[in-house]
Amino acid sequence: GDIAFVVEGKIQSLLQTERLMLNVMQRMSGIATTTRKYAKALEGTKTHVLDTRKTTPGMRMIEKEAVRIGGGMNHRIGLFDMILLKDNHVDFAGGIEQAITRAQNYLEQAMKVGGIDRIMLDNFNIENTKEAVRRINGRFEVESSGGITFDTLRDYAECGVDFISVGALTHSVKSLDMSFKAC
Repeated sequence: GDIAFVVEGKIQSLLQTERLMLNVMQRMSGIATTTRKYAKALEGTKTHVLDTRKTTPGMRMIEKEAVRIGGGMNHRIGLFDMILLKDNHVDFAGGIEQAITRAQNYLEQAMKVGGIDRIMLDNFNIENTKEAVRRINGRFEVESSGGITFDTLRDYAECGVDFISVGALTHSVKSLDMSFKAC
């Protein structure tokens, strides 16, 4: 029964934009609400929930804003703002050392080689995540990703990771039910 906002305008304009406005509002409200649920589940831990680049074409920035409003943090906007080395990159480069070296060489014009900032544990189970966090020992930020559900979210956080990225915040969200009413 809450009123999200009030609009004024010509009747024809309001009716022409009603469906688009409702679709966007319902989707963004669903994203913010789902993100809030995930963020609340992480309260009491040091872990933050992140979105991913798994967004609707043309809607990335507004979906990321909905995540932020819901209490999450934004991950990368695109491939340009962070280098992410995944298993395929490592395999094609011939190993982790070669992959990191190639990535560092790529960035050399923009910055001095300084190593890495964050290690992503992609598709690790709980046991392997605990061991990886122990080995990393606070030297880098740690992010868990891949296959983490709401039901397993807290278990991963309790392993000591700094971030958990969740594609479901944007790609599998249920839109809220809203309506447009004349008054």
